[in-house]
Formats: sequence, C-alpha cells, structure tokens
Amino acid sequence: MIFLRQVFESLVFAYQALRSNLLRTTLSLLGVSVGIFAIVAVFTAVDSLKGKIRTEIDSFAGSGVMYVGKWPWVMSSSYPWWKYLNRPEMKYAEYKYLKENLKMAQTVAIMDGGRTASITRGSNSIDASMTGASYEYNQITSTPISDGRYFLPIESDNGIYVCIIGSQVAEALVDGKSAVGEIIKINGIKFSVIGVIEKKGNDMLSFGGSPDEKVIIPYTTYSAIFQKDKPAPDIAIKAFDSDIGQVELEGEVTGMMRSLRSIKPKQEDSFTVNRLDGLNQFFDGIFAALNIAGALIAGFSLLVGGFGIANIMFVSVKERTNIIGIQKSLGAKNYFILFQFLFEAVFLSLIGGIVGITLVVGITYIPQDALPLTLTANNIFSGLLISSFIGILSGIIPAWVAAKMDPVIAIRSK
Repeated sequence: MIFLRQVFESLVFAYQALRSNLLRTTLSLLGVSVGIFAIVAVFTAVDSLKGKIRTEIDSFAGSGVMYVGKWPWVMSSSYPWWKYLNRPEMKYAEYKYLKENLKMAQTVAIMDGGRTASITRGSNSIDASMTGASYEYNQITSTPISDGRYFLPIESDNGIYVCIIGSQVAEALVDGKSAVGEIIKINGIKFSVIGVIEKKGNDMLSFGGSPDEKVIIPYTTYSAIFQKDKPAPDIAIKAFDSDIGQVELEGEVTGMMRSLRSIKPKQEDSFTVNRLDGLNQFFDGIFAALNIAGALIAGFSLLVGGFGIANIMFVSVKERTNIIGIQKSLGAKNYFILFQFLFEAVFLSLIGGIVGITLVVGITYIPQDALPLTLTANNIFSGLLISSFIGILSGIIPAWVAAKMDPVIAIRSK
C-alpha cells in the first residue's frame, strides 16, 4: 500500500510539473505529435488501401474462387514468359468437361475480357470494354443488375445476341432513358440489351476496369465475334468451402486438366491454377514494405521528438535539484524520485501521441471518394504504445540521474 501511494504521489508531482510549465510542455510534445501523426496516418492509409484492394479483388474475381488459365498471376524475378507464351489457351470444351465432372466445385464458369469494341445506337456511340462470360459468371463475381435481368442459361449456351451494359454505356447510348429492350450495335453486329449493371462510380482501384464501362455478352457469342483475335479465356471455379475446400479442389482440377491434355507424369503442367490467396499474399508483401518504409520515415520525426523530451527532462531535473535533495533528505526512496520524472516524460509523450491520433481522426472525416480512410482500434493502440515507449526511452536517463543524486549535494544546489 505504501508503494502504491508513493507511485500515485509521483503521478501527482509529474502532473503538477507539466501544468506549471504549459508553454514548455506544449512545445516539447509537438515533435512526438508530428511523429505519431505520421506513423498512424501511414498505417491507416495502408490498411485502408489493403481493405479496398481485397474488396475489389473479391468483387472482380470472387471470394473463394480459383482461375485456371494460361498465365500465372504472380510474377517472380525469373519469370519464364516464353514458356507460358507457348501454352495452349483454355478451351470451351474443357470448361464443359470440368463443369460436368468436378465433384468439389460449387460453380464453374468461363470468361474472357479486355478487348475494346465500338458500341453504337443511332448517332450515339461509345468505346467499351467487352467481357464474354458463361451463365455462371454472376455466381462467381458480383454483378448487381439495376435494370432488367441477367442471362438465361439458354442464351448463354446457344450464343444468343443479348448483352448487359454498364451504366456509363447506357447513359451514352440512350440519353437517360431505360436501355432495356433497346437494340445496339457492337462492332456493327446487332444486340438486344437485357440488363444494366448497377452504377459503381469512379474508382481508381477497379480491377478489370470499371463495371460502368463494360459490356457483358454470352461467351459463345463473344468467341464467335472475336474468333480472329483468338480468345484467351480463364475457367473460374468456386469451391464449396473458401479455405479448406480450395486445396482439395485444386488437386482435383490439376489431375483432371492433366488427364484432359494427356500430360505425362514427368511433364510440366501446360496451365496454371491461380488462387486469390496467392494474389493476396503478393499484395501483403507490398503493404508490409510500405508499412516499414512509412514507419522509418516517420521514425525520424519521433527521434527528434524523443530528443526534445529528453532535453526538457534534463532541464527539469536541473531546475528541481534542490527539491530532489529535500525530498530525499525527508526519506523519499530512489524509485519515488525516478517515477516522478519518468511519469512526466511518459505523460508528455502520451499527450503528443493523443494529439497526433486526433489529427488522423480529423483526416478520416474528410470525404475521400477514391480511398476512404478508416482509423482502426489497432492503429490507435499502436500509436499510444509507440508514444509511451518513446516517453520511457526519453525519460529513463534523466529520471535515473535524478534518482541517484546525493541528497546533501542536491540540497545545496541553487
């Protein structure tokens, strides 16, 4: 109880010391405020970017989905592109076979995109990104329809000339009217619009392009129109379980594809199974590097702030040397003196950290269309923990010097 009471008294002394020198306190915590603001702001920006990219990946590629294609998504430093270039493209017959025979797959779809086509209706025209997809595409990726409907299986399988267009394409072609039921031309070929994709708006992180600027048609129709350009589709396969099921499904897909293509046991695969966790790991490496780089840059501000607090604490020890001597002559223990100055340093740093975090909170309230920032509890805790550590590091030596003073010498000082 005596120890706890003395610790509490040390807290009170530290608070009174800070309160009696408000101007010095304010100036000394500015460096820490800037440093904590920089670090927490970097962590918040990286976390927000990470969440945004993962949401976009799930929206574009689908959650728990693997893609069988010619090219691997993640490129290493020794990327043998010439080997992948010679691989055969995925075939519609392979998609049909996998769809009918895979036991661990929930959904199987085929899709291809990236080609630009001229879309016209009367005198109105716009260039749009084309996507050819089977009926199951809507079960793989998020394709919300705001007006009309999605493909029917019969339309997808038989190459019917129907299309689903993005909101920006619809606005350019029909001038604010409903586009459903209208006849448009894609590269001069007539198509009937059956649906309009829900508007997403401007987004710099839209993987595969913004859905507002897309036109989706049945894959069989797409492959016939772009036959001269040799379609390069991917087969998308969704597992029943997004985690454990993917591992088992990947083995089943690999075995079935090797059998389909008559690949001998010692031969390499002529295809790649791309999983989203591999893509996420690739981005995680980038985010980790960004966090480290941002922390190092912000660390210089913290270093300056820490030296500032240490300097102020040495000045404070010098000013209160006589008081220290009186306290020790009255029986104050060394830890009582040490805690006074250590708590003062930690208080200074913590207040600076709180100010820095408050500035980050203020930034998150500024409207950001491209990348909304979200300050997490984990980043707040990290900021407070770092500021506390800086306070301890900056105050421990001055506090130790004060605690080790000889009371006779200290009480005689002026």
